[in-house]
Amino acid sequence: MDNFTLRGGIPDTRFPTTLANGPFQLTNYVSYAYNNNDPLSTLTTTGDPAHRFFQMWQQTGGDNSNADLYTWVAVNAGTGGDSAGVSPSNPGQGGELMAFLNVNTGDVSYWNSLAQQYAMSDNYHQSIQGGTGVNFFAIATGDVPYFDNNGVLTPPSNQIEDPTPMAGTANFYEQDGYQGGSYVNCFDATQPGVQPILDVLASYKVASKCDQNKYYLVNNYGLGYDMNGVAQPIGPNNYTLPPQTIPTIAEALQNKGVSWKWYTAARELSDVTADAGKFGIAPLLAQRLQYNAIGDPLVASKNIMTSSALRANLAGFTSLVRDISNGTLPSVSFVVPTNLASGHPGFSIQNNYELFTKFIVDLVKSRPELMANTAIILTTDEGGGYYDTGYIQMQDFFGDGPRIPMIVVSPYARTNFIDHSYYDHASILKFIERNWKLDPLSNRSRDNHPIPVTSSADPYMPINSTNNGGPLPTVGDLMTMFNF
Repeated sequence: MDNFTLRGGIPDTRFPTTLANGPFQLTNYVSYAYNNNDPLSTLTTTGDPAHRFFQMWQQTGGDNSNADLYTWVAVNAGTGGDSAGVSPSNPGQGGELMAFLNVNTGDVSYWNSLAQQYAMSDNYHQSIQGGTGVNFFAIATGDVPYFDNNGVLTPPSNQIEDPTPMAGTANFYEQDGYQGGSYVNCFDATQPGVQPILDVLASYKVASKCDQNKYYLVNNYGLGYDMNGVAQPIGPNNYTLPPQTIPTIAEALQNKGVSWKWYTAARELSDVTADAGKFGIAPLLAQRLQYNAIGDPLVASKNIMTSSALRANLAGFTSLVRDISNGTLPSVSFVVPTNLASGHPGFSIQNNYELFTKFIVDLVKSRPELMANTAIILTTDEGGGYYDTGYIQMQDFFGDGPRIPMIVVSPYARTNFIDHSYYDHASILKFIERNWKLDPLSNRSRDNHPIPVTSSADPYMPINSTNNGGPLPTVGDLMTMFNF
């Protein structure tokens, strides 16, 4: 586990080559906070562990019961040869995925204080085995996007995943990467990599939810529109998801007359004016660097982006601050940080995401009448590829994935409470739907899954789940975290 790398496969010499195999505390070698005089410095960022679909299926085996392949998969598969700079001899991956942060030595101090004051889940999961884009899409839909380019249902051949090990390698995939293989036709068991996953699902009697003739996007591509609603090109050299028509939580709220906004920091130029000055670059360049395009999933939706009434609810961080300060925050708000504040390994750190969430929590608390009726749900889109030991409940072909942080800040949250109920991103949808009496988004979205029932023998593994002999996979609605 001595192969630590930064972007481009450069060895990270902060980690000793004699470091023993196994988990280790990251902050024994890397500072928890940026150098304030050089906020873009790589002295505190680390490499970005692989967190792609087939890689994570290999690492977890679906249920994470034998979590013994995390490092092996990372250093042998990397992020795929269709990613810039990645090759069998330079997978660009190392042992960073075995790192952990230690609250007992001061790491994650702000979130730790929130967990002690409010409610925290230690059984909340990313919805999809994979990265940022598909998990943000799951947050908005409880589902997975697929290729449909004006009736053409098969993506360019170079964009179809093939996790077959390349000849002469242990586990370097034939076709996989951010500039290539990312679509999967999982209805067809003869497609590369599909049959082993279907076999695991069948052994647990879990339905795949793979529809015939659909190629699902299971990794990160650009979205069908830019933030201004301009349709993006589709083709072999355009790694772009065609516009989607899958129902979203935004449309459900709009149809019910419930106010909502999706705030993505850097959507508005005023969000990045200070950054542009700090870094000596033009505001438009700062916006491109800071805007999390794949973390703005409603931009993927044809229904949203072709409706002026719906698009008007897509806003930036400046609007969020104004709406909180003026007491005009909508009933439901989604908030996404800038890239540098996201905590994403490779270009950000967890401390920056803590500071981002602290600013929002403090601002809401500064308006007591607002805080009195608010629940703030803090989480991440996915786990960044880091090793985790927790049980995973298989929901379908696409996930779940490993556990990720989740804290509820609210006067209604249980105090100093750790909830073991099984959750994933569909839980946020179910929480919204229960509060505002909405129906599930579609007949296949995960918000249809029943509430988990547990026993004292194992509070993490639902006894009514298909994975444990029950009728269907299960996912909670967050209600046990509150005292309403």
